[in-house]
Amino acid sequence: MAFCALVHSFFPTEFDYNVLSPTERKDNFELAFSTAEKKAGCDRLIEVEDMMVMGRKPDPMCVFTYVQSLYNHLRKFE
Repeated sequence: MAFCALVHSFFPTEFDYNVLSPTERKDNFELAFSTAEKKAGCDRLIEVEDMMVMGRKPDPMCVFTYVQSLYNHLRKFE
């Protein structure tokens, strides 16, 4: 849900964060990644399937790299 929270903070009208469920991990990743791609031109450095394969403990460096890239794109929309 962290990716959704980050994207939602820049594009709050794109989806209703309050209705998201933490148990719907795949849908949440897809929502966050596709919204960032569509609204801010953020390339997907991690695919949804990669996140799902990594399970509950994704590679911290992969996540950090993607979060950093997302933030660098998204902050242009502040």
